Amino acid sequence: MVGLPDDKWGEVVACFIRSELADVLDPAELHAHCRERLAPQKTPTLWCVVDAFPLTGSGKIQKFSLREGYLAGQYQPLTNG
Repeated sequence: MVGLPDDKWGEVVACFIRSELADVLDPAELHAHCRERLAPQKTPTLWCVVDAFPLTGSGKIQKFSLREGYLAGQYQPLTNG
């Protein structure tokens, strides 16, 4: 999960997913599933599918790269339908 800038809230939570089933993922279902298990402020509001995660030399996900890529238009959020 990555924080993305938001005009209203200052920042919103986005979740970047690697999935072969990207065409059947429903953001509303993902949100409902997470909302049952997480606090409202920790529940992602945007969902983006990525082919691969940018990694550091030690194998950790570079969250700043995901954020920069989203802001540059490299990733598009999932939509219903």
